[in-house]
Amino acid sequence: MNWIKRIPRVAVLFVLPIVVIACSVSYKFNGSSINYDKVKTISIADFPIKSEYVYAPLATRFNEDLKDIFIRQTRLQLVKPNQNADLQIDGEIIGYNQYNQAVSADGYSSETKLTITVNVRFVNNTNHAEDFEQQFSAFRTYDSTQLLTAVQDGLIAEMTKEITDQIFNATVANW
Repeated sequence: MNWIKRIPRVAVLFVLPIVVIACSVSYKFNGSSINYDKVKTISIADFPIKSEYVYAPLATRFNEDLKDIFIRQTRLQLVKPNQNADLQIDGEIIGYNQYNQAVSADGYSSETKLTITVNVRFVNNTNHAEDFEQQFSAFRTYDSTQLLTAVQDGLIAEMTKEITDQIFNATVANW
């Protein structure tokens, strides 16, 4: 009768590892779902600033961050825009604006909202059903007692990261 009590323990020792191995789940932490058999190259054109207010370092920062996210998180080869890449991204920075966000009791602005808006055109030459043109934006608020010149580089860094993440997810993550 003692051997019957041991069967469940022995069975668990042998069956559990088999179940764990058979039921493994695979996750990609970068979020991309690219079929590398079909898609091998990407071209990303520089995005010019076409907003009313122009801050020149914004274009440089955005363009570098956008290319960098695809280089770091995919195996796609970055090629020049005129080389018929499998995936093509281009567009323009259409908004760089600041607005009064909140008013204090004395009637003056207490918070300012800084917004960046980017228009993106995406072409998937291996599956044109995934092509799109879409706007992406991000904003940050800062205390109105601070000058924009004092905070804008830090805020731009945060917002360009957020927008490039949005573009990455919309183009190759297929969420």
